[in-house]
Amino acid sequence: MAKTQQALAKAGKSQVPRQPVTGTALSVRKKRSFLADIYSTAVGKKYAMAVSGIALMGFVLFHMIGNLKMYLGAVELDHYAEFLRALLYPLAPKGAVLWILRGGLLAMLALHLHAAWSLTVLNHQARPVKYQSPRDYEVANFASRTMRYSGMIVLSFIIWHLLDLTFGVVNTVGTEGAYVKGEVYANVVRSLDRWPVAVFYILANLLLGIHLRHGAWSIFQSLGWNNPRFNTWRWTFATAFAAIVVIGNVSFPIAVLAGIVKV
Repeated sequence: MAKTQQALAKAGKSQVPRQPVTGTALSVRKKRSFLADIYSTAVGKKYAMAVSGIALMGFVLFHMIGNLKMYLGAVELDHYAEFLRALLYPLAPKGAVLWILRGGLLAMLALHLHAAWSLTVLNHQARPVKYQSPRDYEVANFASRTMRYSGMIVLSFIIWHLLDLTFGVVNTVGTEGAYVKGEVYANVVRSLDRWPVAVFYILANLLLGIHLRHGAWSIFQSLGWNNPRFNTWRWTFATAFAAIVVIGNVSFPIAVLAGIVKV
């Protein structure tokens, strides 16, 4: 009888659900937002690079087209610059919309750089074993290494470009005259008339062309539009886009040094 009662008591204890010792025994994972959850994946980072790349490509193209007004003279280029500063004026303060657009472009640039860096880290983690031969390493990494180095030089050029023509900090170094806000034509000619600046401008834009060509090609692949049937027009588009931007931008310092464009 006693043995039966002990067996029933043990059976009853086994049926009682166990409770956590403390309230912190169960951890609650904080949920991330939908966009953050997507961006945490390699596919999401590729999409972020593609979208930000398209925005930056559009800016580079229209920026070059606008600067072509330099060949029409100081009045046309300065008027174009004033038009940009007066966007939506008087609905918005003069220059406010332009700075909002600049902020958006800087945000796209930051996203582009962070996504590229994150993908590089993920690729290294996914392939801890080195390539078996130098030839395999060269073939597999030539494009990515070129994009990395050209991207850093282009980033350095962007910083210089802002200090030179937007803020005027380095515009008058080694030149005669003074930086005058609003006199875009004179500031550009004064800047590109310096040989080191002109050479840096040309070199940076050649590397920008390499970056754009490979980037324009990769955008379609990142978005899933990589059907082999479209490879021909993809290469044509990427090459033509890069060539147009590079030829237009490189022509500016050459025209200034040759005396075609002058104050």
